[in-house]
Amino acid sequence: EVQVVESGGGLVQAGGSLNLSCAASGGTFDSYAIGWFRQAPGKEREGVGCVRASDGFTYYEDSVKGRFTISSDSVKSTVYLRMDSLEPADTAVYYCAAGYYACAQGMRAVVQALFGSWGQGTQVTVSS
Repeated sequence: EVQVVESGGGLVQAGGSLNLSCAASGGTFDSYAIGWFRQAPGKEREGVGCVRASDGFTYYEDSVKGRFTISSDSVKSTVYLRMDSLEPADTAVYYCAAGYYACAQGMRAVVQALFGSWGQGTQVTVSS
């Protein structure tokens, strides 16, 4: 069974940057996708983007497109979320999750139900 653990959250000023990591273990890293999600206080969890580990294909939701970058390192079995130009609205608990066939061309949104192995989350707070 795949397990994932997020790290790298913290407090940053608006306009700043932050890097999150998602370390995966179990399974074969290149056989699944890693998705990033976030949940702001009082709001439902929403998708941020995903990466298909086998070839590096990425997908981003419109809310973060152009500001966030997802990358993967197969040697370290780790996926990274680089967040630039952060806004207070980006304040949330960020989660990564692993899923098979969950990140592919033609997708219109990151579907939470396709991801079965979730991390515990890491807090990101952006101050104004």
